[in-house]
Amino acid sequence: MNILLCPDSYKDALSAQAATAAMARGVLRAAPDATVVSCPLADGGEGSLEALIAATSAQRRLTTVQDALGRPIEAAWGWLAEQHTAFIELAEANGLQHLAPQERDAGHTSSFGTGELIRAALDQGAQRLLLLLGGSATNDAGAGMLSALGARLLDDQGQPLPLGGKALAHLASLDITQLDPRLFQLSMEAAVDVDNPLLGERGASVVFGPQKGATAQDVAILDQSLEHFATICATTLGKDYRALAGAGAAGGMGFAAHAFLQAKLRPGIEMIMAQTHFTQHLSRADLVITGEGRLDGQSLSGKTPIGVARLARQHAKPVVVLAGSLGDNWHACLEEGVTAAFALADGPMSLEQALRHTPELLADRCENVIRLWQASSALRP
Repeated sequence: MNILLCPDSYKDALSAQAATAAMARGVLRAAPDATVVSCPLADGGEGSLEALIAATSAQRRLTTVQDALGRPIEAAWGWLAEQHTAFIELAEANGLQHLAPQERDAGHTSSFGTGELIRAALDQGAQRLLLLLGGSATNDAGAGMLSALGARLLDDQGQPLPLGGKALAHLASLDITQLDPRLFQLSMEAAVDVDNPLLGERGASVVFGPQKGATAQDVAILDQSLEHFATICATTLGKDYRALAGAGAAGGMGFAAHAFLQAKLRPGIEMIMAQTHFTQHLSRADLVITGEGRLDGQSLSGKTPIGVARLARQHAKPVVVLAGSLGDNWHACLEEGVTAAFALADGPMSLEQALRHTPELLADRCENVIRLWQASSALRP
């Protein structure tokens, strides 16, 4: 029996690597002779860098950059020397996890540090770059990143704008003539885990701004500021990318990465499955077990369990999802290749208890899934 374990992280509880280890303990309790293949995954958000480093044996580099509020932070990135390829995760520099709840301010946080990481990769000699978007604290449409790479964003007095999304309302001109010329020889892919456009009801500010500290008034100002920025960008570039699917990812970073750095936007789970040779593992599996913190209707936009299930369906492989919780419209996931889905909690418990006991809960659920799988196998002719 060949069991493929390929979870994402369980937010605030376990990394994907730790989740895989917990799953394996449960599988082997039920089936000591099973062949267990561990392939931790991610969808482009927080944890994606570690999944790529583990899968490719890339070197883990550290560079001091600015966090989302302009403070120094040591951010990790990956370097695959033989392929001249860099892995950069936005959340390492400008992630929400680095800010205390009271510090979250979507109007003033900046993606400048991510641009500094890109510059470090260029200094190393990068010819290819995988940019992992997700988990951001920012809502500046990538303007900070562009500033770090040489763009000049000026007000009507010809002065540089302050960093942050709200300041974009005062943008008068955008000078990209000083963008780092090495960018134009760089092949870039940007991993996104959502398909939202930059603006409007499904845009970066409205959908994701509140979780980054934006009030209802802030959301309206930010959406207008990003609209103004997009208009000036369209004039500068001669093409308008505001409606691009994925432009709203990471506070609009998808917009800047595609419009100015020619990044191809790809579902993060597809990119990471390709790098981890997931299809090869899948072809040998009898059963696939995946999961993450929550499974619901929004998972259909590109979250790890659905990416796994869609590919597994093409190979006629059964997929069980173990989620911290099952949310609204999770049944829709059954139409995407998910065979069955289970929540981890085995009785009434607080969120704090559930997070503390996630490793044991995950192992227990895997053990029960394998026992049921063995029983059903015994009944087959």
